Amino acid sequence: MPKPESSPSGLSLRRMLALIRKEFLQLLRDRPTLAMVVMIPIIQVVLFGYAINTDPRHLPTALIVRDMSDMSRSLVAGFHNSEYFKIVADVKSDAQAREMLQRGELYFVITIEENFNRRLVRGEKPSLLLEADATDTAAIAGALAAVDGIMARLSSKEFVGPLAYLKQVPAPINVMVQRLYNPEGFTRYNIIPGLIGVVLTLTGVMMTALALTRELERGTMENLLVMPVRPLEVMFGKILPYTLISYVQSALIILVAQTLFGIPILGSMSLFFMVLLVFIVCNLALGFCISAVAKNKTQALQLSFMIILPSILLTGFLFPFYGMPQWAQAIGSLFPMTYFVRISRAIVLKGAEFPQIWHNVWPMLVIMLVLAVLAIKFYRKTMD
Repeated sequence: MPKPESSPSGLSLRRMLALIRKEFLQLLRDRPTLAMVVMIPIIQVVLFGYAINTDPRHLPTALIVRDMSDMSRSLVAGFHNSEYFKIVADVKSDAQAREMLQRGELYFVITIEENFNRRLVRGEKPSLLLEADATDTAAIAGALAAVDGIMARLSSKEFVGPLAYLKQVPAPINVMVQRLYNPEGFTRYNIIPGLIGVVLTLTGVMMTALALTRELERGTMENLLVMPVRPLEVMFGKILPYTLISYVQSALIILVAQTLFGIPILGSMSLFFMVLLVFIVCNLALGFCISAVAKNKTQALQLSFMIILPSILLTGFLFPFYGMPQWAQAIGSLFPMTYFVRISRAIVLKGAEFPQIWHNVWPMLVIMLVLAVLAIKFYRKTMD
């Protein structure tokens, strides 16, 4: 009687090769999964390779010019010609400038004081005030470093003839830099408010994305379909428990951030949690759309990661939003986390109130409504 090739408990190369062949055949037949396996690395490398830039240029800047001399105009021209500053407004008052900084419309406000030229000629060291929104320390670092170069070019161009003596004066212009909202430049002040959005995106999208696929794989989807419930009722029933979980996660992050890292919370927590609801519903509705489209857990997870990675890298959480090219900013503007990161930093670090964050709230409301409509549309009413 012939002996078997190997015992059932031993290893058989033939059996392993057969299983490997079976897995490859299954993968080839599952075209959506195969497409994602091939396309995800290509899309991510191309997208992030071109989009991510830790040295942003052309940051929105406002001017307050209280001296209309030739020297002041030359100084303004120096900032205009710099790659780091983009002059977008001439404001008339400090209050207007501070309002624009609080709304996130500006990164810098440059103030040239009265009698700037007269004091410079007299050797009295006139002041140039540079106020910076330091909630994103990485974004402003390059621009602040470029100020010395602007002053050097001004010196070589203007301090000639009768003003040549100013070249011998150490620092003839007193450049005062005020880092607003994060004077110490702590990176954790920038990261932790946005981290709430990352955690909620990660858990909210992924948990909800598995909601309906779990029903399919457990064989309980038939029971759900024959129940006298509408798609909107199913969606609310699925996302409400995760809404409570998201609030608990947010409260824990805030508690730990204050206890361990001393993160200041200058704004209203009631306003923060009210806006947080919109962001949570956006994530859960997005996860529900993925869950309704995906045929199994593998596809649901792959689609979730296609949302989660851009939400981390293209929304201003890790890398400056204005450092990305325009097409990457357009893609980032489609993600609710782009607006939530700005809102959380504005409320926590700037003490912003509702009027200052409304321009970031309404895009999230639009995204929420679109995702809710899509989730209801994609909801399976049959097993086909």
